[in-house]
Parts: sequence; structure tokens; C-alpha cells
Amino acid sequence: MKLHWQILIALVAAFAAGSLLGQVPGFLRLMDMVGTMFLNALRMLIVPLIVSAMICALLGIGNGAGLARLGGRTVLYFLLTTLIAVVTALVLVNVVTPGIIDGAPAGERLGLSADTARVTESVSDRGQGDLLDILVRMIPVNVFEAAAKADMLGLIFFSILFGYFAARLPEGLLQSQERFWQGIYEVMIRLTGLIMWFAPLGVFALVSQTVAQTGLDALLPLALFFGVVIAALLIQMAVWLPLILRGFGLSPLRHFRAVGPALLTAFSTSSSAATLPVSLQRLQTEAGVSAKVSGFVMPLGTTVNMNGTALYECAAALFIAQAYGLELGVLTQFTIVALALLTSIGVAGIPSASLVAIAIILTAVGLPLEGVGLILAVDRVLDMARTAVNVFGDTVGAVLMAHLEGENVLPDRVNTGIAESDAKA
Repeated sequence: MKLHWQILIALVAAFAAGSLLGQVPGFLRLMDMVGTMFLNALRMLIVPLIVSAMICALLGIGNGAGLARLGGRTVLYFLLTTLIAVVTALVLVNVVTPGIIDGAPAGERLGLSADTARVTESVSDRGQGDLLDILVRMIPVNVFEAAAKADMLGLIFFSILFGYFAARLPEGLLQSQERFWQGIYEVMIRLTGLIMWFAPLGVFALVSQTVAQTGLDALLPLALFFGVVIAALLIQMAVWLPLILRGFGLSPLRHFRAVGPALLTAFSTSSSAATLPVSLQRLQTEAGVSAKVSGFVMPLGTTVNMNGTALYECAAALFIAQAYGLELGVLTQFTIVALALLTSIGVAGIPSASLVAIAIILTAVGLPLEGVGLILAVDRVLDMARTAVNVFGDTVGAVLMAHLEGENVLPDRVNTGIAESDAKA
């Protein structure tokens, strides 16, 4: 049985087990141990995998023209798809108005009581400072400290600089660098393959633990908001992104089959960073994307391309505003869209990190931060869903960039292994 079917069966079984066995003594503790071990195994790979993948990709791209072309196309794709996601959320929330219940703001029913004017005055400068801090964090003071803290922005910035200048070394030194980093990268990919043998068990443990702790009833108080966000995420994942693939003559169905295990891993772990090893492996072995392109696009996308996160941030801010009975003007809504784009870039690929970004947006537009507590009841499940959309957007970008670079992607069957893919790169 293929891996994505094994993970899907584990996912379904986890919902049943979490509902039926949540009160069994020791069940939660056992699931927590197994789930934590699986997450730790994936996170163990992140730093060496990202650094080696980025450097190998830049060494493979070679001259400045190739890097500028691939980098420019990738950034343009990231900006375009994230903007589409945010506008989708903006339209749906304004049409459905989930923060208005029976014609009245839902704030009182949901226990919101903060004085908006007072909170706005006390934190008026915070949003700008936090956004500027994202730029500061791009340059790490100590690259080893950045690695220890898994600071993705700092690591990617360093890796890009290192790879760019390593590609310009004399021939002898260049070849030694290529062999060294390629060796590390291939070891990381093979370690990923080993860990993915245990993916169904890890998915079962993580999801059953979540269901047992929160229960499905936790979704009921905010069902309308939950439904709007899920609908927007589905539109992004099942309509807009497949349309982009189809527009370039690529098969969305083949792409879904190729990256299915990565999407299920993203859903169960709520971490695009932890899913990165799986995404890279599936793109190269099943989608036919070279290590050169996937090694550049995917680590960069894991940090700066957050379709689902930006969509969720926009929807949450508008929902909270509606719950307070505030009618946001066009300029304020445009500010929310811009902030969702910017803050999604600096959000780490870890569970619930977007709550920090939502706090930044609320502060910047003058909404009380207590509104963040309003969405916590449904955040865990929505975090799982938006992470899957984040990863799907990254994989679509990698396939599209490989196609534009002239690679034969999404064939009926990929007959090459990792080594052959790397050799072609």
C-alpha cells in the first residue's frame, strides 16, 4: 500500500481513537510520546537539510543570470499566490460576515469586553516595530546560534550568500564544495526516507491526541468562522493553485498524487518546516523536480510563502473586527491585506506561529489583542488545514519553476531515483 494511503488510513483511525479512547488511562501520555518522537525526528533534519539544499541549489544554478531568473520567478509566484489567498479571505468574510450573528455583533455573546480606544492608544507603535524586526532577523549575529534556534530567515539568508559565493570559487575548490554539500544533502534525503516509514504511526499519535484533548465540540461556538476559513482554504487549494498548474499545461491530479504524503504530513504536524524533508523527497522522486530547483524553492517557500497563513490572518482580523461591531473602511482593509502579506513572510513554519502575526495585525489596525483568544477554540484544526495549504502552495511553485526551467515534471511515472535526479540537475 502506498504511503499516502497509509497516512490517510492513520488519519481516519486517529479521529475514531481520539474520540473513543481519550479517557483511557495512559492513552494521551502514550500518544504524546509517540507524536513528540516523530516530530523530533523530522525537526532533527531541518537545519542540515535546509542549508545543504539551498547551497546545492545555488551551486547548481551557477551564474548570476540563472539565479536571478529562478529567484525572480519564484518571488513573483510567492507574492501573486499569497495575494490571491488574502483577497479570497477578504471577499468571503465580507460576504458571509461570520462576526455578525442575527444582525448584531457577536462580541458580547463571545465575552469580548476590551475598550478598543484604550488598547489602540497603548500599543499604537507596536505593529511597525514588529514588522521592522522581521528585516533585522534576516541577518543572523551568529549562524550557529541561528541553527540552534532554527531561525529559518537567518539560515536561508546565510545559505544564499554562502552558495552564491561558493559557486564563484576556482574549479578545484568549487568541485570540493559541490561534493561536500551534495553528500550531506543525499544523507538527509535518505534519513527522511527512513523516518517516513514511521509516518503513519506519527500521524495517528498526533491527531488522536488533538481530538482527545479538544473534542469535536470545540468547533461549535465558532462554526461559521471555521466554515468560512475552511471554504477559503479549499478555494485556494482546489481552485486557484490547480488553475495555475493547468494554465501552464500541467496536471493538477498528478501533482496531488505526487505530493499527497507531504500534504497529509503537513496536516497532521501543523508544521511546514517539519514537512520539508517529505516535500523534497516527494517532489524529486514522484514529481520529477530536480534537486537544483526543489532545493532552492522549497526551503525559501517554507519560510516566506504562506498562502494559508496569510489567508487565515486576514480572515481572523476581519472576523474579530466584525465581532466588535466595527465597520472597517477600504483603507483599513487594505492595511490588513498588506500586513497579512508581510507578516506571513516572517512567521516561522511551526504550529500556531500565525497567532503572533494576528496579534501584530490587530495592534496595527487598533483592535484589542483579547480578540486572539476568541479564535483559540478552533485554531488547532485550522492550523492543520492552513499548513497543508502552505505546503501545497510551495510544491506547486517548485513544480512550476522546474517546468519553466525546461524540466520534464509530473510525468505519468517517474523512473529516476534521487541519485539520477541529482545527476540531471
